[in-house]
Amino acid sequence: MPAPTSGRARQIVFRVATLAVVSELIAGSVWNLMRIEWVEVQLGHLGYPPFVAYILGVCHVAAALAIIAPGFPLLKEWAYAGVLFTWLAAVTSHLALGDGLVSWGPPLGFAVLGAVSWALRPASRRIGGDREPKVAGPRAWAVPAALVVVLYAVSFVTLPLAEDVMLRSAVDRGWIAG
Repeated sequence: MPAPTSGRARQIVFRVATLAVVSELIAGSVWNLMRIEWVEVQLGHLGYPPFVAYILGVCHVAAALAIIAPGFPLLKEWAYAGVLFTWLAAVTSHLALGDGLVSWGPPLGFAVLGAVSWALRPASRRIGGDREPKVAGPRAWAVPAALVVVLYAVSFVTLPLAEDVMLRSAVDRGWIAG
């Protein structure tokens, strides 16, 4: 996908991609740290030990906060790299088992969104982007903080429905008995 040329279009695509990435990381952290059955089924299917859910959950929280927070460009680089490695490892794991597009497509889609968010981020979010680092004031933190709170609330509220849908999906894929 060629980068949008106008500053406004670039900013919109960046924000949409970043919101999708942060939303997935926050929902993923809830799912992994609460150890919902879908996570256990998926990790088992892929051959990973159950404790991997806790590692992923903590890393998802850290990455979401690093990506959404103002400042910290080096930390953002690490967060983007980490989530891309995680999602591409998920794609590879599913492909290695012969799983279909329905299994490896979502992590590939999030990897692409992560790459788009990373590539289109403004200069202030890049290493060496600003010659003089600016200290983010309370207003700069208000929107990211509110967004994180809202996304966590939505993740907790929708968790029962999402888990039910994903468990039915696991049955349909033959990972567990119905």
